[in-house]
Amino acid sequence: MEKLQFSTRINAPVQTVWSTMLDDATYRDWTSAFHEGSYYEGDWNQGSEIRFLGPDGNGSLGGMLATVEESRPHEFVSLRYLGQIVEGVNDTTSDEAKSFAGTHENYTFRQADGMTALDVEIEVDADSDDEFVQMFNDLWPKALDKLKAMCEREATS
Repeated sequence: MEKLQFSTRINAPVQTVWSTMLDDATYRDWTSAFHEGSYYEGDWNQGSEIRFLGPDGNGSLGGMLATVEESRPHEFVSLRYLGQIVEGVNDTTSDEAKSFAGTHENYTFRQADGMTALDVEIEVDADSDDEFVQMFNDLWPKALDKLKAMCEREATS
């Protein structure tokens, strides 16, 4: 596995960053940097199943299926991917679903010098398509910039 890492420092309390990143309404806003119409079903509690959804290119519902392996409020969240969602249906058995099942996506929140340091770490298979890795390298910084702006606006209002 290869690890992709993305970080930002946000001029807002860690509680604001946590809630802005993970609450349903604000999640939909900052994740639009990845895909317009993105949302999730489920919750961020340890042991919960969570479905990351959005319209696919054919107008159907697609996305990813994960379990929340660890959740320490205002500190850390670890997701383990189980499969994908195709036309609204969970798929954990196709070759494509199996190719990333078991990978992790981790979010670490730390208060540092009056700011919040947010670190995102994503495991990708070393054999992953270069376009897939490049997509994350392009889109995560944009998403974090959007999240940062939202959090800092919230902190000053």
